[in-house]
Amino acid sequence: MFLADQNNLTSARPHAPPRPPGLDFEGRQVWVTGAGRGIGYQAAMAFRQLGARVIGIDRCFDSELGSMHGKKYPFKTVQLDITDRAAIDKACSQLLLETPRVDVLVNAAGVLRLGRLENTSAEDWQACFDINVGGVFHILSRLLPQFKAQRFGSIVNVASNAAHVPRLNMVAYCASKSALVSLSHCAGLELAQYGVRCNLVSPGSTDTPMLRSMLPDEEGMQRTIAGLPELFKLGIPLRKIATAREIANTIVFLASDLASHITMQDLVVDGGATLAA
Repeated sequence: MFLADQNNLTSARPHAPPRPPGLDFEGRQVWVTGAGRGIGYQAAMAFRQLGARVIGIDRCFDSELGSMHGKKYPFKTVQLDITDRAAIDKACSQLLLETPRVDVLVNAAGVLRLGRLENTSAEDWQACFDINVGGVFHILSRLLPQFKAQRFGSIVNVASNAAHVPRLNMVAYCASKSALVSLSHCAGLELAQYGVRCNLVSPGSTDTPMLRSMLPDEEGMQRTIAGLPELFKLGIPLRKIATAREIANTIVFLASDLASHITMQDLVVDGGATLAA
C-alpha cells in the first residue's frame, strides 16, 4: 500500500515525506459519500493525508472513529441522506457557495440486503437501489452543471465484484451494483468532452463493517478465502481479505493525475476472485 496507516496521520504533517508525483492533492476539494466508516472513511482519510480539503458525507458518523482524532474527524463532515433529493440539492448548493469547485467526487455509500429472489422483500430491493444507485444518480445529476462549467474533475464510484459474477443470497445487491456500473459508464461518456473522468472501483471481500455483518468470525473469513463451492463461489487467489485502505488506495489512484488518461473503466480489486470464478 502506498499510503500510511490512518493512525500515523497528523493534521499538520510537519515531517511528512515527499508525496509521489501525481499523488499530491494539496488544496484540492474532495467530496466522499459514505465517509462515516468502511471504505468511504478510509478514502476520506487517504485524501486528507495527501493534502486534500475533504468533505465527508454520510447519514451518521461514528463517535468511536472520531475519538481517535480528539473526538473529531480530521475532515469536514456533513450529515446527509443521499436518498433525499431535496436535501442533496440544499447541501450541494451550500457547499458550492462556500467553495465553488469539486476536484474529486467519491461515491462510496452503499448498503447490503441479503436474500434470494424468492424471499427478497420489496423494501430490501428498494433500499439497495435507492442508496447504491439512486444516491449516486442524485448527486451526479446535481453536480453535473458544476463539472461541466469547471471543465475538470474526477469521479470514482464504488461498485462491487458482485456486479460481475452472480451471487446466491445477494440478488438485490448484485442488481443494484450492476446498475451502478452502467450509470457510471454513461456518466463518463457524457462528461468526457468536458475533461471530467468517471471511473469505478469494484472491491471483492473487504474487511469492513458490512462484511463483518455477514461473516462475524474468523472461521467465516477463512472459508471465504478458501472458497464456498456450495454457494458457487471460488476462493481468493491472493489468500487474504482486502483491507479498506487497499480499496482506498485504488480510489486515490483513479482520482489522481497518475490516471489522467483513464476514464469509463471498472477496476476490480478482489485478489483475483472474479477471474478465478
